Amino acid sequence: MSAKQHSADRIDHCHAVILAGGSGTRLWPYSRTLLPKQLLALTGETTMLQQTAVRSMEVFGTESIWVVTNEEQVFEVRGQLAALEPQLEAQVLAEPMGRNTLPAILLGMDRALTADPEALVAVFPSDHLIHKPEIWREALTRGAALAREGWFVTFGVVPDKPETGYGYIKQGAPLGDDCFEVGAFVEKPDLATAEQFVRGGEHFWNSGMFVFNVAAFVAAVEKHEPELAAWWHGRDEQSLMDGYSKLPNISVDYGIMEKVSQQAVVKADFGWDDLGSWEALHRLGDKDDKGNVVQGDVLNLDSEDCLLFSRGGKLAAVELKGMIVVQTRDATLICPTSKVQRVKDVVNQLKGEGSSLVEAHVTVYRPWGSYTVLEEGPHYKIKRIEVKPGARLSLQKHHHRSEHWVVISGTAEVRVGDEEILLYENQSVDIPKTSLHRLGNPGHVPVEIIEIQSGPYLEEDDIVRYDDVYGRISPEDKE
Repeated sequence: MSAKQHSADRIDHCHAVILAGGSGTRLWPYSRTLLPKQLLALTGETTMLQQTAVRSMEVFGTESIWVVTNEEQVFEVRGQLAALEPQLEAQVLAEPMGRNTLPAILLGMDRALTADPEALVAVFPSDHLIHKPEIWREALTRGAALAREGWFVTFGVVPDKPETGYGYIKQGAPLGDDCFEVGAFVEKPDLATAEQFVRGGEHFWNSGMFVFNVAAFVAAVEKHEPELAAWWHGRDEQSLMDGYSKLPNISVDYGIMEKVSQQAVVKADFGWDDLGSWEALHRLGDKDDKGNVVQGDVLNLDSEDCLLFSRGGKLAAVELKGMIVVQTRDATLICPTSKVQRVKDVVNQLKGEGSSLVEAHVTVYRPWGSYTVLEEGPHYKIKRIEVKPGARLSLQKHHHRSEHWVVISGTAEVRVGDEEILLYENQSVDIPKTSLHRLGNPGHVPVEIIEIQSGPYLEEDDIVRYDDVYGRISPEDKE
């Protein structure tokens, strides 16, 4: 379905800011910092980000979509959106460092305001499911009407069960058409309180979506967050890196939405879920006759009410009940469905140990292609590197390691020092420590090489870049 088919139904002068940063650690080990859940296909053939973009294009139009992410994920985000609509690639903005949702919204709002001085701005996370897009569209239309009157609008989802993992919004005085003033924002409750909320019928799940008038929002920032307002008004007078680095780390909920007086909530039931845990994937997935959701290469013998998920070899499960089992190539999670919220404890402990399992998968995607760690040990690491046609890595050197490259398919363009050579299948080259080098692909098919690293330190931060077509040279790289 093309976004252009719904031009008559679009909300005039309204832009969408999609927040596509975040680490998604509650879906570890499949979701990781460098490839979090919004960039994964968890509920179909397209990723959560792509699903959000398609919904938004149909309501706001392609030209009115702005996506804010971070430097680590920006190339993957641009690639996924360009696969949907090439125009979107230029509408992806990268924060130089994470500063939470309020600065990110201001960054996207800047572009919306440049395109349309009369803009309303709708803000959406990139990793939420919407099962009823037509009802979502209708709720947005009601919200936009309130935003034009100066209201700061949120969207409350009617709860169908007690949920302790969501924030809630209490409805206040009615504004008509199933819209209300916000009585209160409520933090994630305990189970007894959540059950009371469902019975009472006056509390909604906080969907994390907003619509507001830009002028009213800027006025609220000036009143409640003067430090951010000062950056906003002087944003064209300094580099984004310099200005952003001085901003406070603050959410839009705490910084603005909970402080302004004209707060409204639109009541809606558009089939919302934030897919925030493995339990949600089990609850929403297609189940077999014993209540199991099975994805990937799984051999299941008489298990019941389980999520069995494999992205790394054969997973065999025998007579399990009420369990979450998630397997990737380098990590496995096993826990009762009732304890799935403790995945965050696993991630926190791994972070405390300095484990790379939180950051990246065995395969890491880069703007030029990808690399896969095949094996590693003390003083050595073996990778398979794939470079896209026409792409090339940065001109770089390493202080602590030497490398040996063997081409296994395609044609590689290699620079070592001042020498440039072409290597073909089964040919190899040595890269001595501290020598300038570069790998490229001049051909029309991917080039694959095996890289053998050796040295006392083999981590990715032992890279000094001198030239990079993707703009990844930082000040400390320049010697």
